[in-house]
Amino acid sequence: MKRGTTFRMVLTAMFASMICVATMCVQIKSPMGGYVNLGDALVLLGAFLLGAHGGAIAAGLGSALADLLSGYAHYAPGTLIIKALCALAAAALYRRLNKKSGMPRALSCVISGLAGEAIMVVGYLFYAWVCLGRGAAAVASVPGNLAQAAAGIVIAAVLTPLTLRSDEIREFLEKYRKP
Repeated sequence: MKRGTTFRMVLTAMFASMICVATMCVQIKSPMGGYVNLGDALVLLGAFLLGAHGGAIAAGLGSALADLLSGYAHYAPGTLIIKALCALAAAALYRRLNKKSGMPRALSCVISGLAGEAIMVVGYLFYAWVCLGRGAAAVASVPGNLAQAAAGIVIAAVLTPLTLRSDEIREFLEKYRKP
């Protein structure tokens, strides 16, 4: 295994663990048996800093692990897929916006975050409705997921430009992105 591959694996695992911890630190129970948390801020931050693949892996694994450790194992399979797709979409759009438009980072974070978090809200609605068999009652989870999404977008839109101000961090992340 090359040094670069190990480096990427370690950084992705570090983000997965930070996502897990952020998800578990503040949990506000929702009426649908799940919980609202701050993990989405790190899901989006990981997507913006690590890119689509690393961000998706970290988001899916870190969030699913938090469900398993918090006693919500029935959500873990859905969370793995939903959070990975959320990060994948947000990262891909963020990269495209920053590459072509030259818009401010914070604005591209908000736009990309909206796309990713829309996947999260719709994904959990579908998962609770169909996979968990809750039917129309699953709609009760939407306001909590929207609040979680909004908080995640705002926090990530603040943290991403602040993090990328540092030349050392930008160089560090360039090593991550190169094979």
